[in-house]
Formats: sequence, C-alpha cells, structure tokens
Amino acid sequence: MRKFGIGLGLLLVVLSGARIAHAAEETPVVQTEEVVTSATKTPVPVSQLTSAVEIITGEEMQRQKFKTVADALRLAQGLAVFSNGGPGTDTSVRIRGGGATQTLVLIDGAIVNSATTGTYNFANLTTDNIERVEILRGAQSMLWGSDAMGGVINIVTKKGTGATNASSFFEYGSFNSIREGAQVTGKKGLVDFSADLSRWDFAGFSAADSRLGATERDSFRNWTASSRLGVDLPKDGRLEFNFRWMNGSTSIDNVTTPSDVFNSKVKSQQFVFGGSYDQAITHWWSQKLTLARAEENAPFFPGNLQRNLITGALSVPSGSPPNTTRTLSNRLEWQHNMQVADPLMLTFGYQFREQQGKNDTLANRIVSSNAGFAQAQLNLWDRVFGTAGIRQDNYNVFGEATTYRLTGGYLHKETDTKLRTSYGTGFRAPSINELYFANFGNPNLKAEKSQSFDVGVDQQLFGKRLKLSGGYFWNRYSNQIVTTFDSVVCAPFSTFSFCPLNVGNSSTKGFEASFAYKQTIDLPFIKAFDFQGQYTNTMTRDLSNGTRLPRQPVDQWSLQAGYQPIDPLHIILTGRFVGSRFNTTRDRQGMQAFDVWNLTTNYTVTKHIEAYVRADNLFNQRYQEILNAGTPVRSIYFGVRLNHDLFS
Repeated sequence: MRKFGIGLGLLLVVLSGARIAHAAEETPVVQTEEVVTSATKTPVPVSQLTSAVEIITGEEMQRQKFKTVADALRLAQGLAVFSNGGPGTDTSVRIRGGGATQTLVLIDGAIVNSATTGTYNFANLTTDNIERVEILRGAQSMLWGSDAMGGVINIVTKKGTGATNASSFFEYGSFNSIREGAQVTGKKGLVDFSADLSRWDFAGFSAADSRLGATERDSFRNWTASSRLGVDLPKDGRLEFNFRWMNGSTSIDNVTTPSDVFNSKVKSQQFVFGGSYDQAITHWWSQKLTLARAEENAPFFPGNLQRNLITGALSVPSGSPPNTTRTLSNRLEWQHNMQVADPLMLTFGYQFREQQGKNDTLANRIVSSNAGFAQAQLNLWDRVFGTAGIRQDNYNVFGEATTYRLTGGYLHKETDTKLRTSYGTGFRAPSINELYFANFGNPNLKAEKSQSFDVGVDQQLFGKRLKLSGGYFWNRYSNQIVTTFDSVVCAPFSTFSFCPLNVGNSSTKGFEASFAYKQTIDLPFIKAFDFQGQYTNTMTRDLSNGTRLPRQPVDQWSLQAGYQPIDPLHIILTGRFVGSRFNTTRDRQGMQAFDVWNLTTNYTVTKHIEAYVRADNLFNQRYQEILNAGTPVRSIYFGVRLNHDLFS
C-alpha cells in the first residue's frame, strides 16, 4: 500500500495542474478518429463500433519504451498476461477469463497460433516496426473462426508515410541488456514502405525464482526483421506485402517441479508472410484477397543436469536433444463488401485454413477447414449501428461448426454518449497435440463451444479530452477439452490412462471500467499531461466443481500518467496491479497479489536525437506471475534514438 500511495501521490501532483489549466489559455488538440478493421473486417471509426475494442498504437509503445508487445498488453483492459520467467520465456495471453488457446492472434493477416499447442507464445514478439495492436474482446468466431472464443489480438506492421525517414536506436541496461536496431520508412509516389532490423542480447536472471535457490543466469537472444510494402492501384486499389522474421534463443528452467536446469534452452525461428489485394469493382462493390502464412521451427534442448530446488536432488533431464517442433499455418480468404444502400453494407467471404505440425515423436499431421461467412452492417444517420452475421466451418477432423453474432449500438451525438451490446457464439478446434500426440492424443475430440454477451457505455466529455467507458460481460464455455484420468475411455489412446476429453464446462463474468484524460496547456513547467487507467473484475467458475479457473485474478487494474514540464521532456509513470489467484485447478497453489510500477523519461535533445531512461519495477517488488517463475528486480535502461529525413 505504501508503494501505491507514493504512485498515487505522484499522479495527484500531475492532476493538480488541471486546476491551473482552467485559468490558462488552452491549446486545442486536433485528433483524427481512429479506425478499426478487426471488429467487422471493414474500416469502422471507433465512435461507430458496437464491440469492446482497445487500440495500442506504435507511438504509445515507443513513448513508453516497451521492448515487447506483451509489455504493452499487460496494461490492457481485460487481459491476463503471464510469463514463465524473464524475457524470451513462454508468455501467454488470456482475455476475459478465457484460456490462452481461446485467444486468436494475427500478425498482418497470418494466424500465428501454434498448430500443435493451440496458443501463441508472445516471447519473441518485440515492438519494432509495429503500427498498432487491436484487442477485440468477446467471442469473434463468426468472422475469425476457430480459437477466437475469448477474443482476437490483431497486430499490424507499420505503413510508410511521408518523406523517407531513417532511424536507429541503441539501449543498454540491467542484466547486461543490449538492444540496437535501425528502420527506414516512407512513401514515394504510389509506393509506401517500411523495413526494420533489430537485435536484443540479455544476459538474464534465473527463469526459476532465485529466491528458491536457483543460481544459473538464463539468457535471451533475439533477432527481428520486418517489412511492409504497399502499392496504390487505380480505382482505389491496393496491393500489399508483409514479412516478419523472429529468431530467438532462450535458456529456461522447469518452474513446475521446480528445478534449476543447466544448459536447457529453446530456440525459435518464425517466419510470417502476408499479402493482400484490395480493389473496388464498382462504386458499391469491393473485394479483398488475402494470402498469409506463418511457420516456426522450435528445437528444444533439455539440458545436461538439473537440481530440484525443494529437495536439492541432482538428476539428468529426460529427452534427447534436440527435439524440434515444426508448425505451419496457411490462410486464404476472399472477401466481398457490397454497399446495398446508404445505411446497409453486406459482407460475405470464403476462408481456407490449414495447420500442420510435427516433431521427433509426432508424424506430420494436418488440420484444415473451409468456411463461408456473411455479415450485414447497419448505419442509420451515424447514430444507430448494428451487425448480424453467420459462419459455417467444415473441418477435416471433427466435422462442422456454425457460429453467429449480433451487435447493436446507439450514439447520442449531442452528449457524445454511446451505448453498445453484443452477443455471439464461438468454437475452438482441437489442436494437433490434443488429437494426435503419441500415447496421449484423442482423435475423437469435438470442438469446444462458447457463448458470449456484453453491454457497455462509452462517454466523452470536455471537448473529447476525457473518455470514460464501462461495461459488463458474460461468457459460457462448454465441451471444453480437459486432460482427464479415465483408464477405460483413454485405453485406445494412452497406456498411462490420461488423455484429453470433451468434459469441461466453465463460465466467466465481470465488469470493466476505464478512463483517459489528455490536456495541453502552456504554463511554466506544465506544458501537457495525460492520465488513463482501467479496472477489470473477472469472476470465473469451473462448473464441474465450483472452483475458480487457474491463473485468473478477480481484480486487475493499471494506471498511466504522462507529464511534460518543458517541451523536450516527457515523464511517464505506469502501475499495474494483479490480484490473488490460483496457479492451477481446483483452487490449489494460491498466489499473492502484486503491483509493479515503472517510470520512463524521454528527452528530445534535438529534432534528430532523443535520449531516454526507463526504470522497471521502480519499488523493487518481489513477485511471481506464475508460481516459481522468476521476475526482474529493479532494473534501469538507458537509450538513445536517432532519426533523419533522407533526400530532404
């Protein structure tokens, strides 16, 4: 509580400037309304959205000097983001109490959820060259298909604009962390482009919590390259190509036992390709063709010695190195949009999705589907909005799945008040591991199913400087795939009597609230400030026994405050609170709540040079995101960023 009080006191100092601001002449801030694509697969202004959406821009991530996308997602509404240790270790994201396998993740149109595990590991995804992250909460299978039961995270690479600009950065800090990178962006005539290359070396700390006696420093190495090339075509057409390469190597421990494992590591080489062709056919009819592919090679090295941190016993890890898992995901989609009349747009399309996976003990397996979807969007007088859609998926492994979604909203322009609600169904196809893993998989599995409902209100005040949002959500999951001990049913698949079965049922519900305030003034030592925060309450239940779902806190909140005392100086304070939770099922392995505060200071030396300092875990909090997993102590990073307009 003392740390919370200090942080809150700093924020109140910032807010006290608001009283002075009313007596000063205000400088109006002209903002272009943000447009979201993932909610309807068509561009829609935020004020007209009927879904619960949050946008994190690349500018915000750069301003706070986030290294990874997961760092930014930790502060987002309704998300639980946890890692198995330091940078590079397995990092999962859950939305509104759903599982990590129920969160669909896309990068430039490519589905990057693993074909074998069903989840996406955010460990190697840095913030370099990312334009925006769209977080869509609630069941979205009607538009996006399998894995979107809890929601969608859509990541978009930066689009080049304006004069050609080159930038570079260098950062050094705690744990011998060294980061460097370079980027070039711009637009020449009909062609826009961005390209980026970065490297991160991290000497690290123990992936298993050092307070348990773990001594080995688990390092992390990462290379990232990305590009986006777009060509404007006649008649509002556009051709686009995207590429992202992530190459990581991470030393790991066993946090389940827990054990300090020596020379154990996992490597990952990921390639993400995306291409799209967008073209108007007539003034009321347009089409978009998307081709995307994601592939990963991930060898695992079990190490040569491990020490149990509870008993001190030494042993040799099982497994022969390396065991390499190879996954592949292909997506083809052809979408048509028809503006039937001023208030009504019809969208329909076809999607083919294929996932492949194999490793040293699993022969190459394929899960594929063909899907058709249709959606109607209504817009009456820019005040009344609604969508209705249906989708049919046909899978080669379990059969068919039908999903639908209805949304509605009303915008009262005179008071900038928007009411919104949605109801939808979702499904998740079983992963390749669940179906076919040797001596475990069950080829008779069916799809998981879900229902999702939410209602909310968004309010803007004081010339849209203050934004308030609140809402209630409810989810019901059925037919969930759970690893179960059943010697009779599992006998055909497992000699250990454990196998995945469709026996799980659970529910989540809660409420969300957020606010954001921005003020630009011109007073001595108060040039501008912004203040935003969010709170999420999530109640989860395993309906078979009435206990809470694992790793889902009831209470979460985050606070962010930015302060600009003079033109070149920006100070950003962020705080994150995660409530108590259980690490595993049936309310076992309880974990304490924690709060972590970070401070970032940016100073613009010249228009071409920016220097910054970032302090993570400002109050040196000792905490765990996952039981027995290590987290960083107070750490400080210093950096400089250079940029220059070329050919100007």
